[in-house]
Amino acid sequence: MIRIILSVAVLLFAQQAAADDINGVWKHADEPGWIEIQLEKGSGTVERNDKFPERVGREILKDLATGSEAQTWSGLIYVEKMGEYKNADIILASPDRMKITVKVGFMSRTIEWQRVDEVPAAH
Repeated sequence: MIRIILSVAVLLFAQQAAADDINGVWKHADEPGWIEIQLEKGSGTVERNDKFPERVGREILKDLATGSEAQTWSGLIYVEKMGEYKNADIILASPDRMKITVKVGFMSRTIEWQRVDEVPAAH
């Protein structure tokens, strides 16, 4: 009986821990682009981009580190228009919604991403 209770507790804890991190596949909220984030590597890579297929394989996030508050991270994100990496703050707004904010001078932009199970096959 104790084994069953411990097994259920471990399973519930593992599911909650997975929901509290940004590992996995994410789809841009407004564009046909998907990235995969791997915290153990400290990076995020473009897995598919229907609008700009030449970006597939690019490391878009790097130097990812846990933030000072729960469900926050910091790192560098590649800003295409500038051709360089800029500081980014990442917040897990909910288990399935991530916000990446980039600040350049007085300007800032926040991009929302939706967690998905996998990158869909191209049409």
